[in-house]
This record gives sequence, structure tokens and C-alpha cells, in this order.
Amino acid sequence: MYTIHVKRLAASALLLAVVASCKISKDITYSQETLPPQYRSADTISSLTDSSNNRLLAALPWNDFFVDPALKTLITDAVAKNNQLQLALKNLEIARLQWTKAKWGNVPEVQLGVQASSNSPSENSMLGANLNQALQRSHIEEYALNVGLSWEADIWGKIKNQKRVAETNYLQTDAARKAVQTALIAEVAQGYYNLLMLDYQLNTAKKNAALTLQTRKLIEWQFQSGQVSALAIAQAEAQQLNAEKLIPLFEQQITVQENALSILAGSFPNAIQRSVGLAVPSTKENLSTGLPSALVANRPDVKQAELALTHANAEVGIAKADFYPALRIGASAGVNSFELSNWFTLPASLFGTVTGGITQPILQGKRIKTNYEVALVDREKAVISFRESVLVAVNEVSNALVSIEKLHSQQDVLERRAQQLEQAISKADLLFQSGMATYLEVVIAQGQLLESELELATNKRDQLSARVSLYRALGGGWQ
Repeated sequence: MYTIHVKRLAASALLLAVVASCKISKDITYSQETLPPQYRSADTISSLTDSSNNRLLAALPWNDFFVDPALKTLITDAVAKNNQLQLALKNLEIARLQWTKAKWGNVPEVQLGVQASSNSPSENSMLGANLNQALQRSHIEEYALNVGLSWEADIWGKIKNQKRVAETNYLQTDAARKAVQTALIAEVAQGYYNLLMLDYQLNTAKKNAALTLQTRKLIEWQFQSGQVSALAIAQAEAQQLNAEKLIPLFEQQITVQENALSILAGSFPNAIQRSVGLAVPSTKENLSTGLPSALVANRPDVKQAELALTHANAEVGIAKADFYPALRIGASAGVNSFELSNWFTLPASLFGTVTGGITQPILQGKRIKTNYEVALVDREKAVISFRESVLVAVNEVSNALVSIEKLHSQQDVLERRAQQLEQAISKADLLFQSGMATYLEVVIAQGQLLESELELATNKRDQLSARVSLYRALGGGWQ
């Protein structure tokens, strides 16, 4: 009769679940922002924005995107040894274990228990007196061995949403790990390109210092012959010192940059190998930025924001399920005896129990309602964060595209300017030696050439950095 009663109780609970489930939304949808059809400045680089290209730039593995062997080695070391990335991997491992645990939410809990007790009541108590009179004993012993089982029916989808929360936590952690790796690779590449720029600028400063030294010697020879004044020697020396002061400055910056790259690669400060000089590679063929809609799938931070929204939806479902009754069923069985010698005497020592209950929260001090309202607000915050991440991503891609185009245009101007100044210096030297130009014209031309070549090196570095920024903005670097 007891078993029949429990079955009826469970059936009534399931019927109640079916009726009430019509009032609970199984899933919560949200409106997505309409993304623009293309990036602003998409007409700047047709080779990158042509939709007819087959392969997305973001889908290109980083070891294919970067062509410098030394840079590849540096990035490989950073991915393997960087401490921040290693911490992200540990967080991912924890999230995976939590997700694995959550998958067992629908599985009944089973517990094994072994108990032994001995009670010696007072001889002057009623229990002690009865014990001595009936059993001629001064103490009571009891031994039990039981297996217990408990299970909660997932009527309202609470356990299902708990699994979804654990899953989204894992996927968010994985997206965070990818975002750390993407940022790390971009930082290493940009630091390496900055190192190449400093190498170029150091060589430029040394060449200009040697050039001004020759000019100074020529002016000193003319001074000795009375053709120029001491002012000419002073200005030539000042121009030479202006170039020479840059040499230790660039050497210092090179060491600092090498140390920073060493730390990113997970090693102590050391020299960094370079394979090639400062040069801007051409864009690979059959590559495309794709459409803005691809950012949701490619960019780890945008994906993480989208998963946060799914997580918030599941939290709302969990909070809403707390308003409704919970059905819990339990059972236990084992052996029990007052005598150790009879503990495993079967079937006399066997026992079994079955329980079932429905718990309906009634008055919880607004705890359940407040938790539900907070979950709704958190979901709205997740929607706002997702929209913001998409806006930032589209903006970064557009900025990188226009930077690549405009920096390339600046490079054309700077190269022509440097060429003109090189020719001007050659002509100025000949004219100065023949007495048709003043020393001041030579000194000014040398100073302008130094400035122009330093600016050209900065422009090339910025172009390389802009390409890395575009690659990262599109979501590349974690493959």
C-alpha cells in the first residue's frame, strides 16, 4: 500500500508539472542588432574587401599569416610559455571539470552508509531499568549498513538550465583563452615590428652621423683655407651631434623592447633574433575581411559576449523555476541489527524505505522574487554588453582598414621625399665643393634627410602594425 501511495503521489506531481509548464517559457529570445552590410572604408582595399574571395582573413592560422621565420619562432615560444596564457588554460580546465560535473545533474545520487553505535543508559532511568530487567544487559548496540538513493525530477527545466550555465561557463572560458592568445600574438608581432623599426632607425642615425662627419671635415678644411667662418664648423658639429645622440637612444629602446618580448615569450630578458629587415609584405591572394556578421563567430570577445547572454538566459530560467514545486524521490535499503552476530542474518536483518515529496515555496522573504528580478536585469546587461562588443569590433575593423590604406599613401609620399633629399644632398655636396652652395644648405639637407628616413621607418612599422590590428580585429590569431 505504501508503494502504491508513492506512485500516486509521483503521478500527481507529474500532472501538475504538465499543467503548469504551459505558463513557463522554455527559452528566452532576444532581439539582435542589425549589423551593417559592410565595413566603413571597405572600398579602400579591394584586395581585402572583395566578397568574391574564397578565404576569410580571420580563418587564416597565425603561422600562415606571419611570414618572418624569427617572428614565428617568437610567437611559438609565447603561445607555449606565456604565463597569462597558461593561467587562461588552467581556468579552462577548471571550467571543463565543472561542466563535466553538471552533466550528472539528472543522475540520482547514491550514498553508502555504515553505522555502529553503543548506548549505555543509566541504571536508574526507565530505559536502563527495563533493559536490565528484560535483556539482562547494561548497554544497547546497533549496527546498520544501507544504500540510499535520492533523485529530483527536472519538471521545470531547472537542472537543464544548470547544465547550460556550466556549458556556457566553459565556452566563455574557452573564448577568453582565445582572446588572450589573440591579444598575445598581436602584441608580440607589433613589438617585433617595433624592434625592426628601431634597428632601421639606428642604422639611419649611424649613416647620417658618418655623413655629417665627412661634411664637417670638409668644412674644417675650408675653414683652414679661409673660405668659411668658425660658425660653419659649429653648425656642422651640431648636426653631427644631433645624429650621434640618437644612437644611444635607439640602442636603449632596442634593449627595452627585446626585454619586453622576452617576458611575453615566458623567458628572462635576452636578445631577440631577427630574420629580415623592415619591409611591408604584399597582401596574400584569395583573402577577404568577410562581412561584419562573421565577427560574431570569429572574434573571441564577441563570442564570449554572446555566450554571456545565453548564460544569462539560463540563469533566468533557473530563477523562475524556483517559484514552482520540486518533486524529490528517495529510497534506501540495507541490513540492521541490535546484535553484531545477527547483522548479516538474511532476510531477518533486511530493511527498505521509499519516500516521495513535493515542496512548494510559499513565503521566502521575497528571496525568490528578488533573485528572479536580478536575473532579468543581468540578462538586460548581457544584451547591452553584447551590442557594445559588436560595435567595438566593427569599429576596430573599419579603423584598421582605413589605417592600412592611408599609411600606404603616406609611404609613397615619404619615399619620394627621401629620394629627393638624397639627390639634394649629392648635388649640395658638389655645389658646396665648387663654391656654388653654402655649408648651411648642406647641413639643412642632411638634417631633413635624417628626419625623413626616421619618419619613413615609423610609417613602415605602423603599416605592419595596422595589418596585425586588422587580423586581430577580424578574430584571427587563435587558430
